[in-house]
Amino acid sequence: MTKTKTSRYDVAEHLRTPEEMAAYLEACLEEANGDAAFIAKALGDIARAKGMSQVARDAGLSRESLYKALSGERTPGFDTILKVIHALGLKLHAEPIKANT
Repeated sequence: MTKTKTSRYDVAEHLRTPEEMAAYLEACLEEANGDAAFIAKALGDIARAKGMSQVARDAGLSRESLYKALSGERTPGFDTILKVIHALGLKLHAEPIKANT
């Protein structure tokens, strides 16, 4: 019997276009249930796909602080989130929650 080789799945390897990145972030926002660290991790995935060094420069942050902020282990400040979203070429939008009738 042969052993199955597995490798760690890295979503960043599959985020190639701005549309894929936006769809991924949108899906994560819907699934987060208020977990800001989960959203930070999703932004980190997108930043790695785009190139962490370039995103850090565009956001005006050091690469190290960007890795820490988007690790999913802490909740970054909203100003950091806004800078990163802008540096990624994405935008946030709001829509009303539809009430169950």
